[in-house]
Amino acid sequence: MARDGSVVPADPQALVKKKTQSSRSWIAFDGTGQGSLLDVDKYAIMHRVQINARDLRILDPLLSYPSTILGREKAIVLNLEHIKAIITADEVLLRDPTDEHVVPVVEELQRRLPKLSDIHQLQGDGKEYLGGQHDNEAAEEDESPFEFRALEVALEAICSFLAARTTELEMAAYPALDELTSKISSRNLDRVRKLKSAMTRLTARVQKVRDELEQLLDDDDDMADLYLSRKAGSASPVSGSGANWFAASPTVGSRISRASRASIVTVRLDENDVEELEMLLEAYFMQIDGTLNKLTTLREYIDDTEDYINIQLDNHRNQLIQLELFLSSGTVCLAFYSLVAGIFGMNIPYTWNDDHGYMFKWVVIFSGVFSAIMFLMIIIYARKKGLVGS
Repeated sequence: MARDGSVVPADPQALVKKKTQSSRSWIAFDGTGQGSLLDVDKYAIMHRVQINARDLRILDPLLSYPSTILGREKAIVLNLEHIKAIITADEVLLRDPTDEHVVPVVEELQRRLPKLSDIHQLQGDGKEYLGGQHDNEAAEEDESPFEFRALEVALEAICSFLAARTTELEMAAYPALDELTSKISSRNLDRVRKLKSAMTRLTARVQKVRDELEQLLDDDDDMADLYLSRKAGSASPVSGSGANWFAASPTVGSRISRASRASIVTVRLDENDVEELEMLLEAYFMQIDGTLNKLTTLREYIDDTEDYINIQLDNHRNQLIQLELFLSSGTVCLAFYSLVAGIFGMNIPYTWNDDHGYMFKWVVIFSGVFSAIMFLMIIIYARKKGLVGS
């Protein structure tokens, strides 16, 4: 509404732009790997996963935050380069699923999130799955918590992505460095400069992911915060009306009470057990550390190439200095010869000029020989002092 009371029509493009800015595209995966697109604002996300605005701000693509893995009470906030996700005990929320770098992560989540038993149940279509002891062992091995399976997909995706970028950089850098070594030119120097800048940025990104994993591995409490299923199970023991109903049966109630006491003791004993997550993080820490070692080797190769080029430039500079010394020595000797020629070229009467004209040629020869001897003495002195090469 304007100041005069008239109604000003709203700009549809401005409304669409405002709506786009206030809402972001998300995709949510449940325990069966089924995904559903969400187009909600940040307040709906905060209410859904119960995190604060500061944690959600880390996932804002418009803001530049380093790679971070944060464990909260009921969620894991994951910011790894282009992978921005919120992992709970029963679902994964992934931001910007249509991004070209995020699409492979979406496909991998759909494939890896369902447990092996769920896949067998879907494949059997309600029929009994006959697999024998091997399938039972495989199902037992696949009993890792939901949040760990989702975290593994994200870590595998980011480690593979950074390793691929490192390989591409190596394939472009090594030939460029070899070409620069064989021929120093402005084009080759500019090409290597751009590759070195790209390597510096990539090294910083890889180093941040490695430091984040190392920080988690060094602190058992931080790793324990990532056990969302354990915290959810320990926070909801059997109580209330359900417990009273089971206690009404003397046989079932006694069994349940013994089982509940055993489960509580097991939970208390397992609160500090982070071996499963530690093995998971160590595997990807070794992978990202290998990528960082490749970048370190590339940096050392670039430094060695720069040292070699500097040596070559110093050698050329020394050759120019030697050439300048030769030219300066020759100039001094020619200046002496020109001085003698100039003196005798003047119109000055000499006593021997009339009767002994043949003496002039000896003066010219003597001055020339003296200039040559002086040039040789300067060169010999420079070689003796090491000013010119042998």
